[in-house]
Amino acid sequence: MNNLSPKTPVHDTGRSTLAALNDWVAQVAALTKPDTIHWCDGSDAENAALIAKMEGDGTLIRLNEQTHPNSWLHRSHPDDVARVEHLTFVCTPRQDDAGPNNHWMSPAEGHAKMDALFDGCMKGRTMYVIPYCMGPIDSPLSRCGVEITDSPYVVANMRIMTRMGAPALARIEREGSFVRGLHSIGELDPNRRFIMHFPEELTIKSFGSGYGGNALLGKKCHALRIASHQARSEGWLAEHMLILGLENPQGETHYIAAAFPSACGKTNLAMLIPPEGYRAQGWKVWTVGDDICWMRPGADGRLYAINPEAGFFGVAPGTSINSNPNALKTVAHDTIFTNVAVTADNQPWWEGLGGGKPVIDWRGNDYDFSKGTPAAHPNSRFTVSAKQCPSYSPRAEDAQGVPISAIVFGGRRASLVPLVFEARDWTHGVLVGAAMGSETTAAATGAVGVMRRDPMAMKPFCGYNFADYFAHWLSFDAAGAKLPKIFHVNWFRKGDDGKFMWPGFGDNLRVLEWMIRRVKGEAAAVETPIGHLPRPADLNLDGIALNQEAQDKLFGFDHAGWQTEFASIGQYLEEYGPRMPQALKDEQQRIAAALG
Repeated sequence: MNNLSPKTPVHDTGRSTLAALNDWVAQVAALTKPDTIHWCDGSDAENAALIAKMEGDGTLIRLNEQTHPNSWLHRSHPDDVARVEHLTFVCTPRQDDAGPNNHWMSPAEGHAKMDALFDGCMKGRTMYVIPYCMGPIDSPLSRCGVEITDSPYVVANMRIMTRMGAPALARIEREGSFVRGLHSIGELDPNRRFIMHFPEELTIKSFGSGYGGNALLGKKCHALRIASHQARSEGWLAEHMLILGLENPQGETHYIAAAFPSACGKTNLAMLIPPEGYRAQGWKVWTVGDDICWMRPGADGRLYAINPEAGFFGVAPGTSINSNPNALKTVAHDTIFTNVAVTADNQPWWEGLGGGKPVIDWRGNDYDFSKGTPAAHPNSRFTVSAKQCPSYSPRAEDAQGVPISAIVFGGRRASLVPLVFEARDWTHGVLVGAAMGSETTAAATGAVGVMRRDPMAMKPFCGYNFADYFAHWLSFDAAGAKLPKIFHVNWFRKGDDGKFMWPGFGDNLRVLEWMIRRVKGEAAAVETPIGHLPRPADLNLDGIALNQEAQDKLFGFDHAGWQTEFASIGQYLEEYGPRMPQALKDEQQRIAAALG
C-alpha cells in the first residue's frame, strides 16, 4: 500500500513540477501525523484492497451478490447525514467578497481554527493522497485537484465520482496547478465540524464529517464553491445543473442545462425516459450529467458544457421503476449505497422503491414498522459510475463539451408559479434565476418545506458574493454571443386538494419539447409580464387528463399573486446592497410596473 514514513519524500518523481504538491503533502503529514501515507493511483487492485479493508472493519457491508453484484452499504454516523450549511464558510480577505449568501471568516482565522483541529488527527490512521480531475481528462474545460483524507470510504467514492489516479497526477504535473483539499473525519463530533473554503488560495479544509458533499471535496466544495470563483476570473460558469440531450425523431439533438435545488428531481430529469407515444416516434433523452455543469463560450458564440463529475451521487428515496427506471438499472451493480435500509436477503431498500420489505433500518437496527419512521434516511444516497446509466450520452466525454440550447431554472413551488414560462431575454432570464424560490428538502439540515430564495439553485454553493455572481452572468450577453434561451419550470404545483397537478417524470419531456420548439421558432406562446407562457394547446398533452383547475393553474397567470411576488423579489435584491447590478434592479422594476 505504498506505506511511507511522513518524514520521507512522499512522491519523488525526480521532476520539479510536482515540488509544490510534494511540499504540501509533507506539510499536511507533519500536521496530521498519520502512521502511513498512501498515494492513490486509481487502479483496480488498489480499489479491491481498500474495499477488502473496509469490509473487514465494517465500514462497508457487502450486499446481495445475486441481485446487486459488487455493491456495498455504508452507514454514516446518525449525526452526519446531510450537508451542514451553517458550518460551511467562505474565507476571503474582505467579507463583502463572500457576500451575505455565505458564512464568512477571515482566512487567518479559518486556517487557525482548522489547523488546530487537524493537529495530530490522523495518528493511527492512513493518510490517502487522491489526485483527481473534474471533467474529461483531456478537456480544456476540466480542472484538477488533490484531496488528502483519512477515509478509505472517501477514496472509494472519489474513484467513482472523479477521474482519479495516475492520469490526473500526470495532468497536474503538466499544468502545475491544482485545488488543494484537506479532509479528516476527525471524531465525527458535530461540535468539531467545519468546512472552510479559501477561494483565492484554491484550498478547501473539511473536518469532522464523512458525509458525501462534506467529505468528497471534488463535488460541491471544488466543482461549485471553488470552481465558481475560478470561473468568474477565467470567464466561464460553474453551475448546479444537470445536462441532458434531447434527440427528436429527425435525429437532431439539443442540449439542455437545468438548475434545481437538491432533491428536486435533477437526476430524474437527467435520466428521463420519454412517454410511450414519444418513444414510438423516436424521441430519446441522453444523460450527460445529473448535478453539476461547467459552461464556457465557444468560438461560435454558443455556450459549451461539460459534466465535471464521472459518477452520480443520487438521492435514493423516491427512486423507483416508475419514477426513474434508468437510475434503478444504473445502481443494479458496482454501487456504494449510503444510509439505505436492507431487506431480509440483504438487498438495498428505501421508501418509494416499491416491492421488498426492510428488516434493518439505516442505523443498523431492526426495523419497527409500528413506529412510522423511515427505514432509509430521507437523504440516503447511491454512488455509481455515470457510464452504467442506460441513457449515458455518447458525447459525455467530449473534450469541447456539448452546445447548450436552453437553460432551465426550477424549484418546488406549491402555488403561484406555472408549469413553464420563457424569459423575455438574457437579462430577464438572469433575474428569473436570481429570484428562484423553492421549498427546502432533506438534502440540507434544518426544517423541510420552508420557501426560500435559492438563486440558480446555488445558494449553498456559490463561492462568492451573489451580487457579483449575477453581474458575471449578465456579462455573457456580449457582442457575438449566441446565448441559450432561459426558461423556468415548476413540476410541483398543487391543487386545492393538496395533490400535484402535473404528472411529472417522463411527461416532463412534453415541456422540454415545447422549449426546443421555442428555440427553433416553431412554438407559440402568450406574452405576459412574467414571460412567455404556453397555452395547453401549445404542448402535446395526448394521453394526459388535466381538469379545468389544473389547466388554469399550470398554464395561467395569477396577476395579484405575481404583484406580491415581485415586491418580494425587489426586497430580496436590495439585501445585497450597492453591489447588486442595476440592470437586475431595473428589470425587476420594469416587470413590477407592468404588473401594475
